[in-house]
Amino acid sequence: MTNAVGMPAADHVDHRRALGIGGKEIAAAHLRTAGMLILDRNWRPQSSEAVGEVDLIARDGDALVIVEVKTRRSLAFGAPVEAVTRRKIRQLRSLALAWLDERSIHAPALRFDVVAVTIPPAGQPVVEHLRAV
Repeated sequence: MTNAVGMPAADHVDHRRALGIGGKEIAAAHLRTAGMLILDRNWRPQSSEAVGEVDLIARDGDALVIVEVKTRRSLAFGAPVEAVTRRKIRQLRSLALAWLDERSIHAPALRFDVVAVTIPPAGQPVVEHLRAV
C-alpha cells in the first residue's frame, strides 16, 4: 500500500511494525523457555563502523547468541527464514563484534541463530529456531 507520493501508507507501516514487535516478543519468550537469557533487544551500535540493528542478544550457556528474528503473517512470500541473506549474516557478525567491544566482553563462543515466526490471521504462531546459521 502506498500513498499519493508513493510512500508506504502509515497504517500499513504501523501494522508491519506491530507484526515485527510481536514476533520479537514471541521469539524472546521462545528463547527464554529454551533456557536462554536475553541480554539485549533492538541493539544499535553507539559509535562504530558497524551499521544496523541486532534483534536479540542472548546467552546460551557459555555462548553469546546473536539472534535475527523474521516474522510473517503467511508463507505467501516465502518462509521467514528465507529473508536472512548472506549479507545480513555478515552485518550481524560486524554488529556482534561491536556489541562485544562496547562492553569490553570476551565471549568464549559466538553463535548466530534465526528465529522465524509465522503469525497467521487465525490460530497460534509457529516458531522455528535455527541454530548456528
